[in-house]
Amino acid sequence: RHFDGTADDNSDEEKKVYLSVGGTVFDVSKGREFYGPGGPYEVFAGRECGAALATMSFDEELLDDPSHCDTLGVGDKSQLDDWLEKFEHYRCYPIKGKLVPDAKLPSSDRIISMEELAKYDGMNQEKPTGENAGYGTLPIYLGALDKVFDVSFGGVHMYGKDGPYNRFAGKDASRALALMSFDVKDVENTDISDLDEKKVKVLKDWVTSFEEKKGYPVVGKMDKKL
Repeated sequence: RHFDGTADDNSDEEKKVYLSVGGTVFDVSKGREFYGPGGPYEVFAGRECGAALATMSFDEELLDDPSHCDTLGVGDKSQLDDWLEKFEHYRCYPIKGKLVPDAKLPSSDRIISMEELAKYDGMNQEKPTGENAGYGTLPIYLGALDKVFDVSFGGVHMYGKDGPYNRFAGKDASRALALMSFDVKDVENTDISDLDEKKVKVLKDWVTSFEEKKGYPVVGKMDKKL
């Protein structure tokens, strides 16, 4: 819902306009006059709208859940395919990835070990399969405080292979984030017990940013005492 074309709270710059059609996420920013604020289809901005487009409906019940596309009739499914073809091949809207419904995300309460965390370091470029099928890319995990975030949701360019923050991927980056440090000794050290209140606040601000501004989903927690 972040990419709805409205002004960003921090920069006042216009945000991009994304929408999902049957689980495929498009950047429709160049069609802002249709899908951005004030446009005739602005209700679809930042949302899954495949079933609504296929049936030419603005019914709220058809939005945000790609499973509605599975129950469409033959004629409406044909309309959905037409919209997908139009977006990809005629409007040439860039495909940004796949929509993963909240229900398919791992539980935020599961305990993730350091060994498990390290598996999701953004270096694997293989196509997601199995439990990750439908993802645009394999998950990229980052630990902060006691939470584990999947930063692949909009953060691949930052935390994926060759990204500027890739060194934090697959790690408990609490200390490094608190100190704003790329030093290996801080990246590899997970202890924050010796940090003063100011540094801890910096870390908490990162966590708040991940949750509220970036919208990275919490996919587990680390077994650690704070």
